[in-house]
Amino acid sequence: MCASHTPLLHDGIADDRTKAAVKDGFRQIAQRARDFAPDLIVQFAPDHFNGFFYDLMPSFCVGLAANSVGDWDTHAGPLPVPEELSRSLVEALLHSGVDVAMSYRMIVDHGFVQIWEEMFGVPLALPAPIIPIFVNCAAAPLPTYARARALGEAVGAWALTTGKRVLFAASGGLSHDPPTPDVGTAQETVRERLISGHNPSREVMEARKTFVLEAGLAASKGLPPCQPLNPEWDHEVIELILRGDLRAFDTFDTKEVRRLAGRGANELLPWVAALAAQSQAGAYSANLDFYQAIDGWIAGMTMMSARAAAAHISETTHA
Repeated sequence: MCASHTPLLHDGIADDRTKAAVKDGFRQIAQRARDFAPDLIVQFAPDHFNGFFYDLMPSFCVGLAANSVGDWDTHAGPLPVPEELSRSLVEALLHSGVDVAMSYRMIVDHGFVQIWEEMFGVPLALPAPIIPIFVNCAAAPLPTYARARALGEAVGAWALTTGKRVLFAASGGLSHDPPTPDVGTAQETVRERLISGHNPSREVMEARKTFVLEAGLAASKGLPPCQPLNPEWDHEVIELILRGDLRAFDTFDTKEVRRLAGRGANELLPWVAALAAQSQAGAYSANLDFYQAIDGWIAGMTMMSARAAAAHISETTHA
């Protein structure tokens, strides 16, 4: 299961028809998750300089415990992370040659939490325990798409050994250009926040929120600082996923993705990882559950789901 998130979901510019369609899309994928009835969720998602900073920025990190920071109308609090299973996953990944970091105090933001609250309608509602896997999508240099695929394949191989019904989830994208500053060009105070912005003051949080809201308003009018969405690129990505052609993403260059589809478009990396995890159960059948490019939300909002095509394995893994 892969779905977009956006900080402007509640306060950004969109008409009532669009908002209703997005809610319906989340209802659809929520029902798919309920129908699957997972024992475990493994979620790949980014961070937006709320939990991970340039003082120590891993490409990938597995949470053995995690707390939501509660940004953008999401709720703060702990996630139900199964510590022993998470540790087992870390060990399996290291043995498979994927060098992940691990954290007993992972901080996650709306990039992880928002989709669940939109799907199930109550704070931090999850249909099963969750293992969060952070994928660096914002702090260049980024991991390659080939490494994201390798991460996902290793996670999927581990999942098949657990005997559990595992739901793989990803959040982010598609074309998406939030006004994220660049550490190489930012003013000194902003640069310091990108490097070590742990525990920001309420004033700093409010200033960030105001800046993004203003950018969203400008985007709804076709004005900078955000570049226009790229529905053509979005549909190229969607088509590759529908075809199950995950190795095609190995040719994607993160700098080129940013140029074509925005600063947040490399949130496609978690999608590739989740679908690669799913692929370890065999060929999958994918569905496009929702798509709309919403300028005022600075997001090509997309929701997709996939399930193993072979009947004998379709009940063990789901994405």
